[in-house]
Amino acid sequence: MNIVGITSCPSGVAHTYMAAESLEQAAKANGIGVKIETQGSSGPENVLTAEEIKNADFVILTNDTAISGTERFKGKKVIQLSAQKIIAKSDALMKKLLTM
Repeated sequence: MNIVGITSCPSGVAHTYMAAESLEQAAKANGIGVKIETQGSSGPENVLTAEEIKNADFVILTNDTAISGTERFKGKKVIQLSAQKIIAKSDALMKKLLTM
């Protein structure tokens, strides 16, 4: 299984990167391939490629603030959660995705 995602928060600092790290750690712990793009205060980093998006089974987005480039995920299974929920529940989310 492969997952891609974008994290962002209103200030574009701490929660953006904490959510990305939480998703990456939880995915790896559950044997899931992952790549997370961050849209922080310094702009997009670790930008997802069209190939990575194409190969993704799920897309995870934070919904704390507007994320640019969501049209890239048309036709994909998209999950939207707050950065806080992602940080707190990434492992449970990964386990649930494995059953879907």
